[in-house]
Amino acid sequence: MFIPSMRVRAGLVLSAGLVAAPIAAVAQTTELPTITIEGSRPARGSLTSPDIETQRQQVNRTAGAVSHVDAEAYASTYAANLRDVLQETPGVLVQNRYSQEIRLSIRGSGLARSFHTRGIEILQDGIPTNLADGSGDFYQIDPSALRAIEVFRGGNALPFGSSTLGGAVNFVTPTGHTAVAPNVFRLDAGSFGTVRAYGSVSRVMGDWDFSASGTLTHSDGWRQHETQNLGHFNANVGRRLSERVETRFYFGAYYTDVKLPGSVTYGQAMTNPRAASASAIAGDQARNTYVQRFANVTSIAFDFGKLDITTWAIHKHLNHPVFQVLDQDGWTYGISPRFTGSFNLGGFRNDVVVGARIFAGSNQVQQFVNLNNGTGARGPQTVNGRQNAANYEAWFENRFFVLPQIALTAGAKAYVAERRYNGGLNLNAIPVNIDRSVTYSGVNPRVGILWEPLRDVQVFANVTRSSDVPDFSDLMQTTAATTAFVPLKAQTGTTFEIGTRGRHDRLSWEVTAFRSDLRNQMLQFNTGPGIPASTFNAPRTQLQGLELAGAVDLARDLTGNGDRLTLRQVWTWSDFRFADDPVYGNNALPLVPRHVLRTALSYQHPLFTVTPAVDIVPEGAFVDYRNTFRVPGYWLLGVTASAKLPNGGELFVDLRNILDRRTISDFGPVVLYNPATTATFYPGTGRSIYGGVRMKF
Repeated sequence: MFIPSMRVRAGLVLSAGLVAAPIAAVAQTTELPTITIEGSRPARGSLTSPDIETQRQQVNRTAGAVSHVDAEAYASTYAANLRDVLQETPGVLVQNRYSQEIRLSIRGSGLARSFHTRGIEILQDGIPTNLADGSGDFYQIDPSALRAIEVFRGGNALPFGSSTLGGAVNFVTPTGHTAVAPNVFRLDAGSFGTVRAYGSVSRVMGDWDFSASGTLTHSDGWRQHETQNLGHFNANVGRRLSERVETRFYFGAYYTDVKLPGSVTYGQAMTNPRAASASAIAGDQARNTYVQRFANVTSIAFDFGKLDITTWAIHKHLNHPVFQVLDQDGWTYGISPRFTGSFNLGGFRNDVVVGARIFAGSNQVQQFVNLNNGTGARGPQTVNGRQNAANYEAWFENRFFVLPQIALTAGAKAYVAERRYNGGLNLNAIPVNIDRSVTYSGVNPRVGILWEPLRDVQVFANVTRSSDVPDFSDLMQTTAATTAFVPLKAQTGTTFEIGTRGRHDRLSWEVTAFRSDLRNQMLQFNTGPGIPASTFNAPRTQLQGLELAGAVDLARDLTGNGDRLTLRQVWTWSDFRFADDPVYGNNALPLVPRHVLRTALSYQHPLFTVTPAVDIVPEGAFVDYRNTFRVPGYWLLGVTASAKLPNGGELFVDLRNILDRRTISDFGPVVLYNPATTATFYPGTGRSIYGGVRMKF
């Protein structure tokens, strides 16, 4: 049988997390060099939930390009989606489309995907949120409910089991041990009828701890037909079973009801940017999702390391009127043991990560004709099938310290990924049955070096092999004329990386240069308004870039009250292009601007903070593979300010696009741009203002 029955697999997943035997004896903490794991026992007595500073240290000890974002850094802003929380992370391209819908790409991952994401592991609390075929979206990630964000670019995500081009982003929610306060409440409001309420409660009670939060959001949206209603609930309960064993259960429920304004022509976007597309209104295009998430992490400490056993099950239902009405319902489930340890090898320090993952899912997919009568009503059924995906993965990464400050790194991931579609299609009133499958497999090695010349200063270099497997949106391609199973090749590549990061006195920095040589990169182009992208394999492409983020305290203690003036700069340079392509030669790939910059100047006083910031794209990206048209560049000015209130309160105001500039925030690529018919553009949001109050007690 292709995949074990859902009932059996789900039972294994949910029961595995409950099995943990207490081990007598107390875990010992060993004093280690500053760039290695500091023992098996996290700070503040929690195996499954180390404190935020320990999390930051663990991320920054990665031998490669990574970033750690403390959620408190954006708590005094209106963080509505992932762009708001990742906009100061170098190398991460985040472009708004509308409401919660964004384009997320790291180093060209899923570069031209016009919906959801591909090529990045989206994790919450170290647990995958992607579907088993590798596709993912962001609707269940609640920026208000996060404690930290960990970004592992490219092959640096190997300890999580990722070997995709983009790497992994881990969204960490608070626990009873890491919450900023036992109780938090905030209320936000602003432009376009926006209202958001958030509340959380967290406690530690002896060997037990818990944290629970909920967020409700409503917005009428800047554009016509962009109303959104969102509901998020996240909770976790932890139990220390002994000094060496701890288990934590995670629960989540997420509701999304979003109207879609659609894409328009460039002319429409610049002259009447708030209007929705005619097809979006006629089809009452929308995205409604209902997601429930259950997971467990059980940690067992040894004298020389720690074993984490992670299990999860996710149910997702989608009702999605677009070019047709999509109706999907399915489960994703998995189990992943991972061991991290440190021991003496021949008199030298050696750190190791060894992991495995079985990750599968089954999704019932149906499609119906959208009657385009303004209600999203369903007509005749066109698709009725089932998508099955299974992944079997194992990986390791080893760091051998030839000197206390120099470590040689080596690792690899082996994988088998199976995809099968079976079911019926009704094309032009002709029924067609499909039962097709494809299997991908490979081994992706990684080698590198890490040097720490000074404490908190690191230099690194790596070479990593990556693989990106097509998801069902790539394999089952729908155009105006037909739907077919297209057995695309897996995208493979080799990435070379060199960089440094650190902190010294008033200065902190991250700088990384990379180059990826890819074969069979999966690229897309729009075949028509409202119709999903058509995917093809480009024979060879070359992606290279520079990722830079820095901050310097220009002045400290200006008034004698511990205030400071800080300048922050983020710059991402991208040069992505075909390599001697028989059709496109060495043309630049669409979508990604060569330069994306953000400059912020922040004055921080114990009682208030004011931060003006400017986002600059000097030259826009090409729209078409022929490189005949590019969107214009832009610069946008914004200001945030916050003030402390008594008893743990805080007020904030967030002004965006103050000069009300008209921009193109995102678009879908095409083969050849036609100003009259290329309707793939999403206008950037105009001037807006948000404010709120946050209470911690």
